[in-house]
Amino acid sequence: MSGWPTPDAATWSVPLGPGGLLAAGLAAAAAALAFRSRAVVDVPRAGAGPVAARLVVPAVGLLAAAAWSWLGLRQLVLAGLGLAAAGAVVRSLRRGRERTDADRRRGEVLDACEAMAADLAAGQPPVRALERAAEEWADLAPVAVAARVDADVPDALRAVGHLPGAGELRGVAAAWQVAHETGSGLGPAIAQAASAARARRRTTRLVAAELAGARATARTLAALPALVALMAIGIGTDPIGFLTGTTPGLVCLSAGLALTWLGLSWLERIGDRVLR
Repeated sequence: MSGWPTPDAATWSVPLGPGGLLAAGLAAAAAALAFRSRAVVDVPRAGAGPVAARLVVPAVGLLAAAAWSWLGLRQLVLAGLGLAAAGAVVRSLRRGRERTDADRRRGEVLDACEAMAADLAAGQPPVRALERAAEEWADLAPVAVAARVDADVPDALRAVGHLPGAGELRGVAAAWQVAHETGSGLGPAIAQAASAARARRRTTRLVAAELAGARATARTLAALPALVALMAIGIGTDPIGFLTGTTPGLVCLSAGLALTWLGLSWLERIGDRVLR
């Protein structure tokens, strides 16, 4: 087209043609996926979560259009890739922290079940056993309040059981409901629930240890391209200039980062599904 200037690696504000548009699309998709909220998958009960997640892609598109008005396409692509990489790192750190918190909460649930079973075996009333467990684990405070006011304790236990890592409380809720409706002893049922929670936590830790090796291998493979680029710089070539200063390089960089992120995300989803 005669009205368009010829693309130049040193010029940042000129159109890049179909290859540049492809790189821009890949960068925008990577940024949108990296910052996409997990609320759609993990917290379907939160009313604002899915709405916020659906607004991510339009927001990225509007920001890209605004930035294109004063940035060149190549700079826009690089900015999108930088945002995508930062979002992927933040998301990975957040998921690791959530796994740590869930494992800690599993331990607290197990301790609470064992403490309740011991108090019930010693002759303490169920309400007092719940209050003592709530003193050690604050998340059980609503359940203790429900027991004091003679509300639905199983429903309160199930509500707390929706917290990550607290799923074993749903078994405690079932045991409490059966004991309440049939008049059977609550202590043996809670002790059995604690034993099942202990066995499942042992299995979960074993599976998590096996998955840790696969996650470490995947992260090492994801970092290999950066190490190869550093080695190439060491022998006198300029891979950074090619990747950031030319249209084919931007396409390769965008596709590589997008595929790396998708691979790591796929592995994380498999691991989370196995642990659940």
